Amino acid sequence: MKVQVCIIGGGPSGLMLSQLLHLQGIDTIILEKSSRDYVLSRIRAGVLEHGFAKLMREAQCGERMDREGEIHHGFYIAHNGKLDRVDLHKYSGGNSVMVYGQTELTRDLYEARDRLGGKVVHNAHDVTPHDIASDAPYVTYRSGDELIRVDCDYIIGADGFHGVSRKSIPQDKIKEYERVYPFGWLGVLSRTKPVSPELIYAKHERGFALCSLRSQVLSRYYIQVPLTDKVEDWSDDAFWEELKLRLPAEIAAKLITGPSIEKSIAPLRSFVAEPMRYGRMFLAGDAAHIVPPTGARGLNSAASDIYYLYHALVDHYKKGDDRGIDGYSQRALARIWKAQRFSWWMTTLLHRFPDRLPYEDKLQDTEFAYLFSSEAAQRSLAENYVGLPF
Repeated sequence: MKVQVCIIGGGPSGLMLSQLLHLQGIDTIILEKSSRDYVLSRIRAGVLEHGFAKLMREAQCGERMDREGEIHHGFYIAHNGKLDRVDLHKYSGGNSVMVYGQTELTRDLYEARDRLGGKVVHNAHDVTPHDIASDAPYVTYRSGDELIRVDCDYIIGADGFHGVSRKSIPQDKIKEYERVYPFGWLGVLSRTKPVSPELIYAKHERGFALCSLRSQVLSRYYIQVPLTDKVEDWSDDAFWEELKLRLPAEIAAKLITGPSIEKSIAPLRSFVAEPMRYGRMFLAGDAAHIVPPTGARGLNSAASDIYYLYHALVDHYKKGDDRGIDGYSQRALARIWKAQRFSWWMTTLLHRFPDRLPYEDKLQDTEFAYLFSSEAAQRSLAENYVGLPF
Protein backbone atom coordinates (compact mmCIF):
# COMPACT_ATOMS: atom_id res chain seq x y z
CA MET A 1 0.00 0.00 0.00
CA LYS A 2 1.24 3.50 -0.84
CA VAL A 3 -0.11 6.77 0.52
CA GLN A 4 1.29 10.27 0.79
CA VAL A 5 0.85 10.61 4.56
CA CYS A 6 0.62 7.78 7.11
CA ILE A 7 -0.87 8.88 10.43
CA ILE A 8 -0.27 6.78 13.54
CA GLY A 9 -3.08 7.34 16.04
CA GLY A 10 -6.85 7.62 15.55
CA GLY A 11 -7.66 10.19 18.19
CA PRO A 12 -8.92 13.69 17.40
CA SER A 13 -5.51 14.95 16.23
CA GLY A 14 -4.97 12.21 13.68
CA LEU A 15 -8.58 12.28 12.51
CA MET A 16 -8.60 16.04 12.05
CA LEU A 17 -5.35 16.09 10.08
CA SER A 18 -6.54 13.24 7.86
CA GLN A 19 -9.84 15.04 7.20
CA LEU A 20 -8.20 18.37 6.39
CA LEU A 21 -5.64 16.79 4.06
CA HIS A 22 -8.31 14.69 2.32
CA LEU A 23 -10.26 17.86 1.52
CA GLN A 24 -7.11 19.14 -0.21
CA GLY A 25 -6.70 15.95 -2.24
CA ILE A 26 -3.82 14.55 -0.19
CA ASP A 27 -4.01 10.79 0.39
CA THR A 28 -3.76 9.56 4.00
CA ILE A 29 -4.25 6.48 6.11
CA ILE A 30 -4.77 6.31 9.88
CA LEU A 31 -3.48 3.36 11.91
CA GLU A 32 -5.13 3.02 15.33
CA LYS A 33 -4.24 0.19 17.73
CA SER A 34 -7.61 0.23 19.55
CA SER A 35 -11.17 -0.29 18.38
CA ARG A 36 -13.37 2.61 17.36
CA ASP A 37 -15.67 1.94 20.32
CA TYR A 38 -12.72 2.17 22.70
CA VAL A 39 -11.55 5.47 21.26
CA LEU A 40 -15.06 6.88 21.57
CA SER A 41 -15.35 5.70 25.18
CA ARG A 42 -12.47 7.87 26.40
CA ILE A 43 -13.59 10.84 28.49
CA ARG A 44 -11.39 13.86 27.90
CA ALA A 45 -11.37 17.65 27.80
CA GLY A 46 -14.35 19.67 26.71
CA VAL A 47 -13.21 23.32 26.48
CA LEU A 48 -12.26 24.39 22.95
CA GLU A 49 -10.38 27.52 21.94
CA HIS A 50 -12.03 29.66 19.27
CA GLY A 51 -9.16 28.70 16.95
CA PHE A 52 -9.90 25.00 17.46
CA ALA A 53 -13.60 25.53 16.69
CA LYS A 54 -12.64 27.39 13.51
CA LEU A 55 -10.42 24.47 12.45
CA MET A 56 -13.34 22.04 12.98
CA ARG A 57 -15.46 24.15 10.65
CA GLU A 58 -12.70 24.21 8.04
CA ALA A 59 -12.61 20.41 8.28
CA GLN A 60 -16.38 20.39 7.55
CA CYS A 61 -17.01 18.86 10.99
CA GLY A 62 -18.43 21.80 12.89
CA GLU A 63 -22.17 21.64 12.23
CA ARG A 64 -23.16 19.67 15.36
CA MET A 65 -20.53 21.45 17.44
CA ASP A 66 -22.04 24.82 16.52
CA ARG A 67 -25.54 23.53 17.19
CA GLU A 68 -24.94 21.77 20.52
CA GLY A 69 -21.76 23.35 21.89
CA GLU A 70 -22.02 26.11 24.48
CA ILE A 71 -20.22 29.42 24.10
CA HIS A 72 -18.69 30.59 27.38
CA HIS A 73 -17.68 34.22 27.79
CA GLY A 74 -16.10 33.72 31.22
CA PHE A 75 -15.42 31.44 34.17
CA TYR A 76 -15.22 31.67 37.95
CA ILE A 77 -12.41 31.22 40.45
CA ALA A 78 -13.34 30.46 44.07
CA HIS A 79 -10.68 31.37 46.62
CA ASN A 80 -10.54 32.41 50.26
CA GLY A 81 -14.33 32.22 50.54
CA LYS A 82 -14.88 34.49 47.52
CA LEU A 83 -16.15 33.82 44.02
CA ASP A 84 -14.62 36.04 41.33
CA ARG A 85 -15.46 35.96 37.62
CA VAL A 86 -12.93 36.22 34.81
CA ASP A 87 -14.61 38.02 31.93
CA LEU A 88 -13.04 36.40 28.87
CA HIS A 89 -15.11 38.41 26.40
CA LYS A 90 -14.14 41.74 27.95
CA TYR A 91 -10.45 41.06 28.47
CA SER A 92 -9.64 39.06 25.32
CA GLY A 93 -11.02 41.48 22.76
CA GLY A 94 -14.39 39.81 22.35
CA ASN A 95 -13.25 36.17 22.22
CA SER A 96 -14.71 33.17 24.04
CA VAL A 97 -14.36 29.40 24.43
CA MET A 98 -16.73 26.61 23.45
CA VAL A 99 -17.71 23.75 25.75
CA TYR A 100 -18.11 20.60 23.65
CA GLY A 101 -17.00 17.16 24.82
CA GLN A 102 -14.00 15.51 23.17
CA THR A 103 -15.99 12.30 22.77
CA GLU A 104 -18.57 14.14 20.66
CA LEU A 105 -15.88 15.95 18.72
CA THR A 106 -14.16 12.63 17.94
CA ARG A 107 -17.46 11.13 16.85
CA ASP A 108 -18.00 14.04 14.44
CA LEU A 109 -14.53 13.53 12.97
CA TYR A 110 -15.10 9.78 12.52
CA GLU A 111 -18.39 10.43 10.74
CA ALA A 112 -16.67 12.94 8.46
CA ARG A 113 -13.99 10.38 7.60
CA ASP A 114 -16.73 7.84 6.85
CA ARG A 115 -18.52 10.30 4.55
CA LEU A 116 -15.41 10.85 2.46
CA GLY A 117 -14.37 7.21 2.48
CA GLY A 118 -11.27 7.93 4.53
CA LYS A 119 -8.89 5.06 5.28
CA VAL A 120 -8.96 4.38 9.04
CA VAL A 121 -7.58 1.02 10.21
CA HIS A 122 -8.58 -0.03 13.73
CA ASN A 123 -7.01 -2.82 15.76
CA ALA A 124 -3.72 -2.22 13.94
CA HIS A 125 -1.25 -4.13 16.10
CA ASP A 126 2.54 -3.84 16.34
CA VAL A 127 2.60 -0.57 14.39
CA THR A 128 6.26 0.16 13.59
CA PRO A 129 7.79 3.07 11.65
CA HIS A 130 10.83 2.22 9.50
CA ASP A 131 13.56 4.26 7.79
CA ILE A 132 12.17 7.52 9.13
CA ALA A 133 15.44 9.35 8.46
CA SER A 134 15.42 8.31 4.79
CA ASP A 135 13.52 9.66 1.80
CA ALA A 136 11.45 6.46 1.65
CA PRO A 137 9.92 5.81 5.08
CA TYR A 138 7.31 3.12 5.64
CA VAL A 139 5.18 1.71 8.42
CA THR A 140 4.26 -1.89 9.13
CA TYR A 141 1.40 -3.25 11.21
CA ARG A 142 -0.29 -6.57 11.88
CA SER A 143 -3.89 -7.35 11.09
CA GLY A 144 -4.60 -10.84 12.38
CA ASP A 145 -1.73 -12.98 11.14
CA GLU A 146 -0.94 -10.67 8.22
CA LEU A 147 1.93 -8.16 8.24
CA ILE A 148 0.99 -5.14 6.15
CA ARG A 149 3.38 -2.50 4.82
CA VAL A 150 2.42 1.11 4.13
CA ASP A 151 4.87 3.13 2.04
CA CYS A 152 4.52 6.89 2.38
CA ASP A 153 6.20 10.26 1.97
CA TYR A 154 5.70 11.34 5.59
CA ILE A 155 4.73 9.77 8.92
CA ILE A 156 2.72 11.68 11.52
CA GLY A 157 3.04 10.39 15.08
CA ALA A 158 -0.23 11.32 16.78
CA ASP A 159 -0.38 8.25 19.00
CA GLY A 160 -0.17 9.80 22.45
CA PHE A 161 2.36 9.91 25.24
CA HIS A 162 2.78 6.11 25.42
CA GLY A 163 2.75 5.56 21.65
CA VAL A 164 5.43 4.12 19.42
CA SER A 165 6.20 7.23 17.37
CA ARG A 166 8.36 9.22 19.79
CA LYS A 167 10.08 6.01 20.91
CA SER A 168 11.11 5.39 17.28
CA ILE A 169 13.35 8.46 17.31
CA PRO A 170 16.95 7.72 18.43
CA GLN A 171 17.44 8.81 22.03
CA ASP A 172 20.42 10.98 21.17
CA LYS A 173 18.27 12.93 18.67
CA ILE A 174 15.54 14.04 21.07
CA LYS A 175 15.49 15.85 24.40
CA GLU A 176 12.67 15.51 26.92
CA TYR A 177 11.59 18.02 29.57
CA GLU A 178 9.25 16.82 32.30
CA ARG A 179 7.65 17.71 35.59
CA VAL A 180 5.41 15.21 37.40
CA TYR A 181 3.09 16.79 39.95
CA PRO A 182 2.55 15.17 43.38
CA PHE A 183 -1.22 14.78 42.97
CA GLY A 184 -3.91 13.77 40.50
CA TRP A 185 -7.48 14.69 39.57
CA LEU A 186 -10.34 12.39 40.51
CA GLY A 187 -13.02 13.05 37.91
CA VAL A 188 -16.69 12.09 37.93
CA LEU A 189 -19.10 12.32 35.01
CA SER A 190 -22.78 12.43 36.03
CA ARG A 191 -26.08 12.87 34.25
CA THR A 192 -27.00 15.91 36.32
CA LYS A 193 -27.67 19.58 35.68
CA PRO A 194 -24.43 21.58 36.10
CA VAL A 195 -24.13 23.62 39.27
CA SER A 196 -23.08 26.67 37.25
CA PRO A 197 -23.57 27.81 33.64
CA GLU A 198 -19.83 28.58 33.56
CA LEU A 199 -16.84 26.65 34.89
CA ILE A 200 -15.80 27.12 38.50
CA TYR A 201 -12.16 26.60 39.48
CA ALA A 202 -11.81 26.33 43.26
CA LYS A 203 -8.68 26.77 45.36
CA HIS A 204 -9.26 25.41 48.88
CA GLU A 205 -7.26 24.36 51.90
CA ARG A 206 -8.46 20.77 51.34
CA GLY A 207 -7.31 20.85 47.71
CA PHE A 208 -8.34 21.98 44.26
CA ALA A 209 -11.79 21.35 42.74
CA LEU A 210 -13.37 22.05 39.35
CA CYS A 211 -17.02 22.24 38.35
CA SER A 212 -17.27 21.68 34.61
CA LEU A 213 -19.92 20.44 32.19
CA ARG A 214 -20.47 18.72 28.87
CA SER A 215 -24.03 19.95 28.35
CA GLN A 216 -26.97 21.20 30.38
CA VAL A 217 -27.73 17.61 31.44
CA LEU A 218 -24.19 16.23 31.73
CA SER A 219 -21.75 17.46 34.38
CA ARG A 220 -18.06 16.80 34.92
CA TYR A 221 -16.52 17.42 38.36
CA TYR A 222 -12.98 17.01 39.66
CA ILE A 223 -11.16 17.08 42.98
CA GLN A 224 -7.44 17.00 43.70
CA VAL A 225 -6.34 13.72 45.33
CA PRO A 226 -2.98 12.19 46.35
CA LEU A 227 -1.28 9.97 43.79
CA THR A 228 -1.66 7.07 46.22
CA ASP A 229 -5.47 7.19 45.96
CA LYS A 230 -7.35 4.69 43.81
CA VAL A 231 -10.76 5.02 42.20
CA GLU A 232 -12.02 2.21 44.44
CA ASP A 233 -11.23 4.37 47.48
CA TRP A 234 -13.92 6.83 46.47
CA SER A 235 -17.62 5.99 46.55
CA ASP A 236 -19.97 8.40 44.80
CA ASP A 237 -21.22 9.67 48.17
CA ALA A 238 -17.67 10.29 49.40
CA PHE A 239 -16.82 12.21 46.23
CA TRP A 240 -19.86 14.48 46.41
CA GLU A 241 -19.29 15.18 50.09
CA GLU A 242 -15.66 16.15 49.51
CA LEU A 243 -16.54 18.30 46.50
CA LYS A 244 -19.08 20.25 48.55
CA LEU A 245 -16.49 20.93 51.24
CA ARG A 246 -14.21 22.59 48.67
CA LEU A 247 -16.85 24.85 47.12
CA PRO A 248 -18.28 28.12 48.45
CA ALA A 249 -21.35 27.42 50.62
CA GLU A 250 -23.78 29.04 48.16
CA ILE A 251 -22.47 26.85 45.33
CA ALA A 252 -22.38 23.64 47.39
CA ALA A 253 -26.02 24.21 48.40
CA LYS A 254 -27.08 24.20 44.72
CA LEU A 255 -25.06 21.10 43.72
CA ILE A 256 -27.22 18.34 42.23
CA THR A 257 -25.67 14.91 42.81
CA GLY A 258 -26.29 11.57 41.16
CA PRO A 259 -24.72 8.24 40.21
CA SER A 260 -21.40 8.48 38.37
CA ILE A 261 -21.38 7.44 34.73
CA GLU A 262 -17.58 7.40 34.66
CA LYS A 263 -14.99 7.84 37.40
CA SER A 264 -11.23 7.99 36.95
CA ILE A 265 -8.04 9.45 38.38
CA ALA A 266 -5.65 11.30 36.08
CA PRO A 267 -2.10 12.06 37.25
CA LEU A 268 -0.80 15.50 36.34
CA ARG A 269 2.30 15.93 34.22
CA SER A 270 4.07 18.63 32.20
CA PHE A 271 6.13 17.20 29.34
CA VAL A 272 7.75 18.42 26.12
CA ALA A 273 9.91 16.54 23.61
CA GLU A 274 12.20 18.50 21.29
CA PRO A 275 12.42 18.59 18.35
CA MET A 276 9.00 17.51 17.06
CA ARG A 277 10.48 16.29 13.79
CA TYR A 278 13.04 13.64 12.94
CA GLY A 279 13.61 12.92 9.25
CA ARG A 280 10.26 12.20 7.64
CA MET A 281 8.41 11.76 10.97
CA PHE A 282 6.53 14.57 12.70
CA LEU A 283 5.17 14.35 16.24
CA ALA A 284 1.84 15.95 17.14
CA GLY A 285 -0.29 16.26 20.26
CA ASP A 286 0.37 14.11 23.30
CA ALA A 287 3.11 12.23 21.47
CA ALA A 288 5.21 15.39 21.84
CA HIS A 289 3.77 17.29 24.78
CA ILE A 290 1.52 16.94 27.82
CA VAL A 291 0.08 19.64 30.08
CA PRO A 292 -1.91 19.42 33.30
CA PRO A 293 -5.63 19.81 32.54
CA THR A 294 -5.73 23.06 34.52
CA GLY A 295 -6.45 25.72 31.92
CA ALA A 296 -7.65 23.28 29.21
CA ARG A 297 -4.59 23.47 26.93
CA GLY A 298 -4.05 19.79 26.08
CA LEU A 299 -6.42 19.17 23.17
CA ASN A 300 -6.08 22.78 22.07
CA SER A 301 -2.28 22.51 21.92
CA ALA A 302 -2.67 19.44 19.72
CA ALA A 303 -4.92 21.45 17.42
CA SER A 304 -2.20 24.03 16.84
CA ASP A 305 0.20 21.23 15.83
CA ILE A 306 -2.36 19.99 13.33
CA TYR A 307 -2.87 23.51 11.99
CA TYR A 308 0.87 23.90 11.33
CA LEU A 309 1.23 20.41 9.83
CA TYR A 310 -1.82 20.80 7.63
CA HIS A 311 -0.62 24.04 6.09
CA ALA A 312 2.96 22.76 5.78
CA LEU A 313 1.89 19.62 3.92
CA VAL A 314 -0.53 21.50 1.64
CA ASP A 315 2.25 23.96 0.75
CA HIS A 316 4.60 21.04 0.05
CA TYR A 317 2.24 19.12 -2.22
CA LYS A 318 0.52 22.02 -3.96
CA LYS A 319 3.27 24.64 -4.17
CA GLY A 320 6.51 22.71 -3.76
CA ASP A 321 7.19 24.97 -0.77
CA ASP A 322 8.94 23.19 2.13
CA ARG A 323 9.36 26.15 4.46
CA GLY A 324 6.42 25.00 6.59
CA ILE A 325 7.79 21.46 6.85
CA ASP A 326 11.29 22.65 7.69
CA GLY A 327 10.02 25.14 10.26
CA TYR A 328 7.29 22.96 11.80
CA SER A 329 9.07 21.96 14.98
CA GLN A 330 10.33 25.43 15.84
CA ARG A 331 6.99 27.05 15.11
CA ALA A 332 4.94 24.45 17.00
CA LEU A 333 7.24 24.46 20.03
CA ALA A 334 7.09 28.25 20.34
CA ARG A 335 3.34 28.01 20.97
CA ILE A 336 3.60 24.79 23.00
CA TRP A 337 5.95 26.34 25.54
CA LYS A 338 3.57 29.25 26.02
CA ALA A 339 0.78 26.75 26.71
CA GLN A 340 3.12 24.92 29.10
CA ARG A 341 3.80 28.15 30.98
CA PHE A 342 0.10 28.96 31.27
CA SER A 343 -0.85 25.45 32.45
CA TRP A 344 2.01 25.44 34.99
CA TRP A 345 0.90 28.86 36.28
CA MET A 346 -2.75 27.83 36.62
CA THR A 347 -1.75 24.59 38.36
CA THR A 348 0.56 26.37 40.77
CA LEU A 349 -2.05 29.04 41.48
CA LEU A 350 -4.95 26.71 42.26
CA HIS A 351 -3.56 23.56 43.89
CA ARG A 352 -2.48 22.75 47.40
CA PHE A 353 1.02 21.28 47.20
CA PRO A 354 2.14 18.81 49.86
CA ASP A 355 5.02 19.99 52.06
CA ARG A 356 4.45 23.55 50.90
CA LEU A 357 5.96 26.41 52.84
CA PRO A 358 3.92 29.15 54.57
CA TYR A 359 5.80 31.52 52.26
CA GLU A 360 4.25 29.78 49.25
CA ASP A 361 0.77 30.07 50.77
CA LYS A 362 1.26 33.81 51.09
CA LEU A 363 2.44 34.01 47.48
CA GLN A 364 -0.71 32.21 46.31
CA ASP A 365 -2.91 34.62 48.25
CA THR A 366 -0.98 37.58 46.86
CA GLU A 367 -1.32 36.23 43.31
CA PHE A 368 -5.11 36.13 43.68
CA ALA A 369 -5.16 39.63 45.17
CA TYR A 370 -3.11 40.95 42.25
CA LEU A 371 -5.11 39.05 39.63
CA PHE A 372 -8.45 40.51 40.64
CA SER A 373 -7.13 44.02 41.24
CA SER A 374 -5.35 44.36 37.89
CA GLU A 375 -7.00 44.57 34.48
CA ALA A 376 -3.63 43.81 32.90
CA ALA A 377 -3.39 40.53 34.86
CA GLN A 378 -6.93 39.54 33.89
CA ARG A 379 -6.21 40.44 30.27
CA SER A 380 -3.19 38.12 30.29
CA LEU A 381 -5.25 35.30 31.81
CA ALA A 382 -8.09 35.79 29.31
CA GLU A 383 -5.73 35.99 26.33
CA ASN A 384 -4.12 32.66 27.22
CA TYR A 385 -7.38 30.92 28.17
CA VAL A 386 -9.18 31.67 24.91
CA GLY A 387 -6.06 30.63 23.01
CA LEU A 388 -3.09 32.42 21.53
CA PRO A 389 -3.13 32.88 17.75
CA PHE A 390 -1.88 30.01 15.61
